[in-house]
Amino acid sequence: MIVIHYTAMSSAGAALERLCNPVAEVSAHYLIEPDGSVIQLVKEEARAWHAGAGSWGGTDDVNSASIGIEIANPGDTPFGEPVMTSLEGLIGGCMSRWNILPARVIGHSDMAPTRKGDPGPRFDWRRLALRGLAVWPEMVPDGVAARADADEFLARARHFGFTNGEFPAVHRAFRLRFRPWADGGLDGWDMAMITDLAARYPVDAGPYPA
Repeated sequence: MIVIHYTAMSSAGAALERLCNPVAEVSAHYLIEPDGSVIQLVKEEARAWHAGAGSWGGTDDVNSASIGIEIANPGDTPFGEPVMTSLEGLIGGCMSRWNILPARVIGHSDMAPTRKGDPGPRFDWRRLALRGLAVWPEMVPDGVAARADADEFLARARHFGFTNGEFPAVHRAFRLRFRPWADGGLDGWDMAMITDLAARYPVDAGPYPA
């Protein structure tokens, strides 16, 4: 899979220094600078320490099953056009080389919802999905009428890939990625969107949750 992060540091230089410091014990395969420059830090076939504890789709050792992409961004600013253009090219190349499906392109917050929030609410996931580089739920017309139930939401979320954390954390991670503008508790739109994602992008061939 591919895991997208933001550095949450003051500058790209500071992030690069930390990612190359063996004492820090953290790195990634790639770093994208604000001007769109891409720096490779670790070979794609090697394991980088970028994901940490968590899971996605039942994969617990995400570091051993993923390519990590760090974007130099403090977390509270937009991701500029040079960054997004470079990211799209990088993701597309990784997907082609490693036969990665769009549903396996995720954010750090997706696989570690109890402790991470990157790449954050300003990241444009829908843009990636429109280019076939990630996934996005179809907007179900009667979504607002769907019955909101936390247990059903969590079952569908796990079927889609959110296999780490319980309902509150998983719901926050889902909202962060797919509805960052939404307020309030679980609602019909959440239910409709996660139902669509679970149906179209299940992590296994098991039965669809009733």
